[in-house]
Amino acid sequence: MLLTIRAATAADEADVVALWRACGLVASYNDPAVDFRFARGGACSDVLLGEDEDGRTMGAVMVGHDGHRGWLYYVAASPDARGRGTGRQMVRSAEDWLRRRGVVKVQLLVRDTNTQVVSFYERLGFEVAPRVVMSKWLDETE
Repeated sequence: MLLTIRAATAADEADVVALWRACGLVASYNDPAVDFRFARGGACSDVLLGEDEDGRTMGAVMVGHDGHRGWLYYVAASPDARGRGTGRQMVRSAEDWLRRRGVVKVQLLVRDTNTQVVSFYERLGFEVAPRVVMSKWLDETE
């Protein structure tokens, strides 16, 4: 399935968030609508949307960079479009977005509850990187 891929607009928020939910990508501690707006509003991030020939949202990806590394988040292919190249097109479009900005490395994180997608990313050339990921929740009152 060949998709038309474009930057998402504010009007696409509900469709994209619904897709992320349908794909099981939303965690209880993240508000995907806030994430969508934050990425679209950033100078170094965006949300890309893949539409079929009928204008239906079939894929989406949040992409951004920190000036050194690119990151992919919420890579989604509609459950109706899986196995037809939708995820591959979304990842490639995000990689192209990063290349146009001079970013030469892309990374993503896979939750341990979503490891069935690891082989998909490996087929696209991603490798498991031996790293320790550390995080800290920032208290808004500090």
